[in-house]
Amino acid sequence: MPFQMQSIPTEKEATYPRSFGLSILRPFEKTPASIVCPHFWELNWAYGCPFDCAYCYLQGTFRGNKQPRHRKLTRVLSALERVFENNKLEPTIFNSGELTDSLAFPLVMEKIVDKFEEQDKHKLLLLTKSANVGFLVRKPRRQTIYSFSLNATEVARRWEHKTAPPEKRINAAKRVMEAGYEVRVRIDPIFPIEGWKKHYEDIVYLLFSELPQDPDRITLGTPRGLTKTRIYAKDLSWWKLAFEANPSEDTGWGKKIAFNLRKEIYQFFYDKLRSLGFDKARISMCKETVVMWKKLGLNQTKIRCNCIW
Repeated sequence: MPFQMQSIPTEKEATYPRSFGLSILRPFEKTPASIVCPHFWELNWAYGCPFDCAYCYLQGTFRGNKQPRHRKLTRVLSALERVFENNKLEPTIFNSGELTDSLAFPLVMEKIVDKFEEQDKHKLLLLTKSANVGFLVRKPRRQTIYSFSLNATEVARRWEHKTAPPEKRINAAKRVMEAGYEVRVRIDPIFPIEGWKKHYEDIVYLLFSELPQDPDRITLGTPRGLTKTRIYAKDLSWWKLAFEANPSEDTGWGKKIAFNLRKEIYQFFYDKLRSLGFDKARISMCKETVVMWKKLGLNQTKIRCNCIW
């Protein structure tokens, strides 16, 4: 059965709108039963991305046009008003980084972050590769969760163009954490480049040595090869390394790295993080197969991944 959060009931059970404000807020529940993904809510305040990651799925989503643009702020705030006034909606985290980088337009996002401070039931999730966190640090908020996407320095150099370098992302997370925010980390997508264990070990050690305390949780992911992404991607060197250098696996969520290599990657991270004293229960995998969860002996019913409570 597909995984469902309590805040996203089936159509028969729903007692509130399935979306708010022209789908500005809507549930993400696309993943098939073969893929583990606790469904979550999106805040679609903007589309596209200023960064130029070669593997970005938004290339396919927007048919090659990733030029960032945001929705009219008054409409976004109005949709949030409707959510906040709806007593039947359970406490929910709204992910603002599904169709854009959450800090693509900092001045707009600052207004949205402030809007969440008007209530204490729901929270906003920021997901970013930016290090532009000045407005967050200057005025700490209680209803915002800061999550940043991290990768090995060599992977970022090859394929995460126009983003803040991993070292700067960690420094930004440190500043945000010191300001009192909950901080989460996504190490995703993990690429098996030559010497990948050393490259990722280095970034994990840097993460834990720089942050004043452990992040709330860490979500792991490997490349997801969607057909539309491949069609619109200008640089396919990442695709060739992930899916052609070794036999790939076709899944309900696109191509994935060969199963045994993927398993080795996850096992490496679980072992490394646990050796640093990080609680196994606070590590998760993003859009991974049910088979992989079972093979690693992980509990699919008690997931603490990036986009949910």
